[in-house]
Amino acid sequence: MSLEDFIAGMPKAELHVHHVGSASPRIVAELAARHEGSTPVPADPALLAEYFTFRDFDHFIEVYVSVVDLVRDAEDVRVLTYGIAEDMSRQNIRYAELTVTPYFTLLKGVRDEEFVEALEDARHGAERDLGVVLRWCFDIPSEAGLPAGERTVRIAVDQAPDGLVSFGLGGPEAGWPRPVFKPFFDEARAAGLHSVPHAGETTGPETVWDAIRELGAERIGHGIQAVRDPRLMEYLAEHEIALEVCPTSNLATRAVATLAEHPLPRLVEAGVPVTVNSDDPPMFGTDLNREYLVAARLLGLDEKGVGELAKSAVRASFMGKEGKERLTAEIDGYLRGSAFIS
Repeated sequence: MSLEDFIAGMPKAELHVHHVGSASPRIVAELAARHEGSTPVPADPALLAEYFTFRDFDHFIEVYVSVVDLVRDAEDVRVLTYGIAEDMSRQNIRYAELTVTPYFTLLKGVRDEEFVEALEDARHGAERDLGVVLRWCFDIPSEAGLPAGERTVRIAVDQAPDGLVSFGLGGPEAGWPRPVFKPFFDEARAAGLHSVPHAGETTGPETVWDAIRELGAERIGHGIQAVRDPRLMEYLAEHEIALEVCPTSNLATRAVATLAEHPLPRLVEAGVPVTVNSDDPPMFGTDLNREYLVAARLLGLDEKGVGELAKSAVRASFMGKEGKERLTAEIDGYLRGSAFIS
């Protein structure tokens, strides 16, 4: 068995993966065909690879928003979400915290109740039919500004779907300082939601500090620029604030020049908790299995090391104690059953 096959069979959790960004080429093309004439997204799956080639982070955001625009009604939400769970099941992903950005779909006229009902219906179906447990992080798109923050916290707090566990902030970091969004995070945290903003992907360590100090971050989306601040890495290690690392995404958006230069090894060496994630997998031509393989090569891991990396995602998740114990035990059982582990 190759390391690639070992990873493919391993039970996994994923903590940083975007809802619309996980739409398979088949689903994206199907939605584009439905809305032909009002979208720049190609309706031919064969053309999507070229469409998903990004010049830089700003171009990625432009393309991402165009795909988000394809989700225009509750049925689109339901079909998309269940399809994502099917793809996850094929990768042996048992648990995922899916970052959902309600704002743009709500602007299309979908009612809050319809949006949440579609998500929850797909969540229940995924767990019942596929054994995939989904949880939600409702995410503010920073490029839409303060109105998006207010709209996102309203649906999060007022609708409070059972699957919702956290509150996030994505989109461009430059031009949108984390403290601007503090009131929305204060309200979400007061309602019992965990704080998981993106920070330190395309800007410096100060953005990560702001996410911690101003937004109460319990995990950090990306956070790779923390490597430039030894004091910050010490803080993350001491307080067990995990970074949700997405290597291929960082390469695709030009946050790093090459995978060989990725800071993941230096972060791990400094004791920073890390998890491995796919971010927007079809857009970046990847999936979680491939990201584990990339991480294993960067870190020089064998099968046992890969298993420990998988368990770090379970520890950093917002699963309950029983769920964490169950998935950890399943990973341990897989490791014991492998011919590679004595």
